[in-house]
Amino acid sequence: MEYKLEVIVLPVTDVDRAKDFYKRIGFREDLDYVDGENFRVVHFTPPGSQCSIIVGSGISTAEPGSVQNLHLIVSDIEQARAELVGNGVEVSEIFHDEGGVFHHAGTEKRAPGLYPGRRSYGSFASFSDPDGNGFLLQEVTERIPGR
Repeated sequence: MEYKLEVIVLPVTDVDRAKDFYKRIGFREDLDYVDGENFRVVHFTPPGSQCSIIVGSGISTAEPGSVQNLHLIVSDIEQARAELVGNGVEVSEIFHDEGGVFHHAGTEKRAPGLYPGRRSYGSFASFSDPDGNGFLLQEVTERIPGR
């Protein structure tokens, strides 16, 4: 049996503001469905992704901005960061974890710059949507076997 993660629901305060943000950064709008005053679903897919996000109203009880560390995998972190910045997004400088395995929560143990040798999985940059839901760009150029 395969289990495929296909959708992540992001809690937001202003659906139209979120919609504008995700369109601006190049996510494809797949659906904007309204059913009455208190229910709206807006579905987006990042370029090249098999997993999508949904923002809306009446779809989550989570606090807006409470979803953190959503990884957007990119093949060139410098280019991806530059594209986001070019679209008006505030993105951290590129960093790697000083321990070298996986980034720590928040900004603890961030070392500036690309991972030494630019090892796959090792370089990151962070940004948030207007509500504070947090994303990490992670550079992956060579997959671990079995992925």
